[in-house]
Amino acid sequence: MSVQLKKIKSPVIKELEEFNTFFYNSLKSKVSLLDTILKYIVKQKGKQVRPLFVLLSAGLNGQINQKTYRGAALIELLHTASLVHDDVVDDSMQRRGVFSINALWKNKISVLIGDYLLSRGMLLALNNNDYETLEITSEAVKMMSEGELLQIEKARTLDIKEDVYFKIIKMKTASLIASSCAIGAASVEASEMDQNLMKEFGENTGIAFQIKDDLLDFSTDITGKPKGTDLKEKKLTLPLIYALKKADKSEKKRIINLISRHHKKKDTYHTVIRFIEENKGFEYAIQLMNEYRQKALDNLKPFPDNAYKQSLTELVNFTVDRKK
Repeated sequence: MSVQLKKIKSPVIKELEEFNTFFYNSLKSKVSLLDTILKYIVKQKGKQVRPLFVLLSAGLNGQINQKTYRGAALIELLHTASLVHDDVVDDSMQRRGVFSINALWKNKISVLIGDYLLSRGMLLALNNNDYETLEITSEAVKMMSEGELLQIEKARTLDIKEDVYFKIIKMKTASLIASSCAIGAASVEASEMDQNLMKEFGENTGIAFQIKDDLLDFSTDITGKPKGTDLKEKKLTLPLIYALKKADKSEKKRIINLISRHHKKKDTYHTVIRFIEENKGFEYAIQLMNEYRQKALDNLKPFPDNAYKQSLTELVNFTVDRKK
């Protein structure tokens, strides 16, 4: 864990331990194969950024409680399920620098594991009458699924404009971070206005987060997945969408044809990077990423200054400034 992330977690370090108890108890089974895979998932746990959004949002709006922990566990179970399913959809063999679930246990088992994680999360809320939490997360699941399907549809035709790109990332990525912040605020009975403000904060942060992810896919930094993954899957992201918009008709046709027919070749990757650089696609994406960062920071302004607000501010900057 980076020093910066340790500092961000400091106001809720004890609460994160309590959350982990909820989360790990949800990842146990008497079915031998299932238990083996769940232990593998626990071993490869990520930064737990989404539960952190839940806890900090709750702390900013009131007193962290058992409902907050359950909400954070549900969010992390949902996020983990979505990653397992994503790797099936994308036919990805790596996740966080190690073999993905479907690389080791194949697609059929991976789909069932994702379903199991999702059902455990839903039951955690249902068994404790956390209906508001369930409603917020169900909406996120719906949006994430719609976003994934919209992206697949557009990858087939290589026809995606900037407005559609933002629609996709709001659904696929920002919806879960927005839900994390809304669940945190709702768990401490914040006002409807403050819940909506936290949700908007999460959405703006999520959009900035995804633009950063798309930029990293073109970088030389280690991200835990092979470089140029989006291009190999014919996913057009913001730097390339902008470059295509700026290019003349013949150049645009050449690049689209290259991606359509030779998207898995290394030469294509380098050609596309040069094309984006020439048309200032990276500069444009960074500019918009920073605009959404500022929108998220502005969302926090009405709240009182305290350790939770400071950590949320630093968490926004962390998502944008990270190297992987």
